[in-house]
Amino acid sequence: MRAALALLAAAVLLALLVGPRPVGPGTAWAALTAPDLTDPAHVVLLTQRLPRLAAGLIAGAALGLAGVILRGLTRNPLAEPGILGVNAGAALAVVAGAMATGRGDGGLVVAMAFPGALAAMVAVFLIGGGLRGGAGPMRLALAGAVLNALLMSLVTGIVLLRAESLEVLRFWNTGSLSQAAGRPLGAMAAVVAAAVLGALAVAPALDNLALGEAMARGLGTRTARAKGVALALVAALAGAAVAVAGPIAFLGLMVPELARRLAGGGMRAQMGAALCLGPAILLAADVAGRVVLPPGEVKAGVMTALIGGPVFIWLARRIRPGALA
Repeated sequence: MRAALALLAAAVLLALLVGPRPVGPGTAWAALTAPDLTDPAHVVLLTQRLPRLAAGLIAGAALGLAGVILRGLTRNPLAEPGILGVNAGAALAVVAGAMATGRGDGGLVVAMAFPGALAAMVAVFLIGGGLRGGAGPMRLALAGAVLNALLMSLVTGIVLLRAESLEVLRFWNTGSLSQAAGRPLGAMAAVVAAAVLGALAVAPALDNLALGEAMARGLGTRTARAKGVALALVAALAGAAVAVAGPIAFLGLMVPELARRLAGGGMRAQMGAALCLGPAILLAADVAGRVVLPPGEVKAGVMTALIGGPVFIWLARRIRPGALA
C-alpha cells in the first residue's frame, strides 16, 4: 500500500509541474496558496492542470476500482470496463443524449452515462453467459470486444453526424483529461465516493464468490444479490469515469493485476491499492501524452491503450487452456 501511495504522490506532482509549459515547485505552491491571476504560470496551473488532476483522480480511481470488482466477480483477469464495452455504453448514452437535447454538458445528459453503462454490462454478461456463471475468460472478452466495437461505431456515427469538431470525436473515441474544466467533477467525485463505500461493503461477498458459487452459498453469501450490487457499482463507476474523461480503456485491466501483486488476495486490500494505482497510471499517461510529441498532445486514452494492449496479450497467454471455454 505504501508503494501505491508513493506512486500516486509522484503522479500528482508530475501532473501539476510537467507539461508544454513547465511550472516550478515554488511557483506551483504560490499558485495554490496565494494565486495571482496576472501570472500566466498561475493561470495555467489553476485553470488547466488542477481540473485535469481532479479528473484524473476521479476517473482513475473509478476505473481501477471497477476493474477490481469485475475481476473478483467474474474470476476473469481479462474483465475490465473498457474491454467489456461498459465504457462504450456510457459514452453512447451521453452522446445520444447530447444529440437529442442539443446540450453537451447538462446534468441530465451526463446522468445518462449510468444507465448506458449498466445496459452495456448486462448485455455483455448475457451474451457471454456471465450471469449464469458459464462464461470462460475468452468468451466473455470476445463478447465484450464485439459489443465495444458496435457501440463505439455508433458513437463515431453520431458525432460525425453533428460534425462539430474533430476534438469531440477524439474525446468520445479515446478519452482524455483535456476537457476536464468543463466536466461535472464535484458530482462525479461524490458518485465515486459513494461507490467506494458500497464496494468495501460488498468486498467480503466477492471474496466468497472467488471460492466458487457453491462454496459462497455454503458460507451464507446471497450470490444473486452480491452480483447485482457489484454490477450496479461497476456501472456507477464506469459512468462517472466516462462523464469526466471519456471512454478510457485498459486502465481497469492493468490496475487489478498490479493491486493483487502489491496488496495480496483480499478484495478490500486490492480495492485500496486500486484507488491509488488507477489515478497514478492515468495521470502518468496524461503527463506523457503532453510531452511525447510537442507542441501537440497525445490523448491519455491513447497512452493507456499503448501500455494496456501488451498487458492484455500477456494476461491472455497466462490463462490456463481449460479456462478458455
